[in-house]
Amino acid sequence: MELSKRGKIEVAIFMVVYLVVGILNAVYYLKSEPGEALGNVANKWILTFGEQKTFFNSINPMTLISSAMITAFLIYFAYTVYKGFSLIPNRKQSFMESLMEFIYDIVQSSIPEEKYVRPVFMLSMTLFLYIALANLLGGFIPGITADADANGKLLKIVFFNDTWYAPTADLNTNLTYAVLVFLISHYMGIKVKGFKTWLKSWIEPIPIFLPMNIIGELAKPVSHSFRLFGNIMGGAILVFVLSYLTKYMFLPIFLWGYFGIFSGLIQAFVFTILTVAYISSQIS
Repeated sequence: MELSKRGKIEVAIFMVVYLVVGILNAVYYLKSEPGEALGNVANKWILTFGEQKTFFNSINPMTLISSAMITAFLIYFAYTVYKGFSLIPNRKQSFMESLMEFIYDIVQSSIPEEKYVRPVFMLSMTLFLYIALANLLGGFIPGITADADANGKLLKIVFFNDTWYAPTADLNTNLTYAVLVFLISHYMGIKVKGFKTWLKSWIEPIPIFLPMNIIGELAKPVSHSFRLFGNIMGGAILVFVLSYLTKYMFLPIFLWGYFGIFSGLIQAFVFTILTVAYISSQIS
């Protein structure tokens, strides 16, 4: 596909900006020791409310900031598409219609109960858009990162030396959505089968399978969340380490392209497909 004149100008501007940022980072990091640059990799800025740090009184501010940005962007984008909606669609409308039709066909072919197709589609589409945008945000868009020590104490805020913090690199985010899918799938299972039939499914094909069925169901949200977390968090660490070794010059753009665009979109799609599959297994 040949780029238009405007597209060529935008690509040229992007490459110039990218090269300038790369040179500035190279100059900056040439003054740093490897241990200094990589010493805080994977450490998160954690705010603790109270004297003792626990799971229930600690939050990651970057997760909240990035999530709020993604949510605001999705609302704004949806509003612009809705406002410009017409019988002859523009590029944004065509893109969204194609994407929604693709996800809807998957849901419709997987969900046997017609009245549950629409709610499952809405849930799946929302998760896909949020996770895909979160992965893209943390994959290849330069932004603001928080440098913290091993105890979660904020050391400094860094601008444009790294990508934005991806909410999906926080296990709490992924586990929340995985548990939500788990609860919704069983709720729909009860609605479709009835409580007695749903309860009986835990001891099928024979009662001795009850422990294995329980373990199998509880493993779903665990694997659902850890798969996304491992890919996004691991990719971010790998990009950061290799970026330092190459002084942020030419290799990062290919790494960001893979982990941010290809792998990020694939993981969003996998999470969505598993959501549909888990709900389908409960109502079938």
